Amino acid sequence: MYWDDHSPPHFHAKYGNYEITVEIETGIVEGKFPRRALHHVLEWYELHREDLRKDWELCARQEAPETIQPLE
Repeated sequence: MYWDDHSPPHFHAKYGNYEITVEIETGIVEGKFPRRALHHVLEWYELHREDLRKDWELCARQEAPETIQPLE
């Protein structure tokens, strides 16, 4: 997430030369990613959707987001 990012609430994921954004409320993905990497990002997203909502709100208030654990 970026401090001054635009709505709707979303996060960015990068993998090599690939980059996607994922909307937090809907899970809509924009961009291109290798299939296996995309599967992992979406699995992580499903596990941490509420944490992502909270972090978006913190960033919107110019506060530091909480750390979200990576997929194990």
